[in-house]
Amino acid sequence: MDLHLKDKVVIVTGGAKGIGRGIALSLASEGAVPVIVGRNPADNEAVREEIIAAGGQAFCIAAELTQPDACERAVTETLSAFGRIDGLVNNAGVNDGVGLASGSYQDFIDSLHKSLVHYYLMAHYALPALKKSGGAIVNIGSKTAETGQGNTSGYAAANGGRNALTREWAVELLPHQIRVNAVIVAECATPQYDTWIQTLPDPVETLREITDRIPLGKRMTTAAEIADMVVFLLSDRSSHTTGQLIHVDGGYVHLDRAVLSTR
Repeated sequence: MDLHLKDKVVIVTGGAKGIGRGIALSLASEGAVPVIVGRNPADNEAVREEIIAAGGQAFCIAAELTQPDACERAVTETLSAFGRIDGLVNNAGVNDGVGLASGSYQDFIDSLHKSLVHYYLMAHYALPALKKSGGAIVNIGSKTAETGQGNTSGYAAANGGRNALTREWAVELLPHQIRVNAVIVAECATPQYDTWIQTLPDPVETLREITDRIPLGKRMTTAAEIADMVVFLLSDRSSHTTGQLIHVDGGYVHLDRAVLSTR
């Protein structure tokens, strides 16, 4: 299926690692130009080179998105390079373990800046260009907003905010034909996830227990599976879809756990 994304310019925050990298690769495979925004120039460039080697196009911007002026600069540099923005994927963030008992005021505020505030700022600064192009926004979210996890108040709150902003922006931007959706991630195999697993006392057994609780296939979701849904939502093939929180999670969040005992 042709997703009609050839030469479309799409900003992807956190585009050098894990899910963000998967999104950048999937966009490039459809002929789009992902703008990889991340804090580490070398990581950004490595993905750009990977895309170019496969015959695609990409652009890199080094930015620490917890700094508001860096968000504005990322948008300005994209417009300087291409003169347009056709899509925005808000993806950057970190499950930083700022809990209720273990955290503090500053820890909590910092956590929101790592995983929520830049979602607003990137959309705010990109909005004039998105209005011109009739573009789309996709926010990446986490199951923690719905299920909780324990000891991660900042990240859970940030993801609740991502869900709320997705629906709020979908309403506000209706007059401009800008669609806004979110893809919600549960248990996805990424380098960051692998690093977290290795901090646990028995990582192999823990991973087995987690995958056993994933209804569809008893396996982790892949970054490519998240990416393909994101790219579809950015395309005009999803032209009447907005304000949706779409769970690409093998049924993890919504299917009754009782199904696991019957299969």
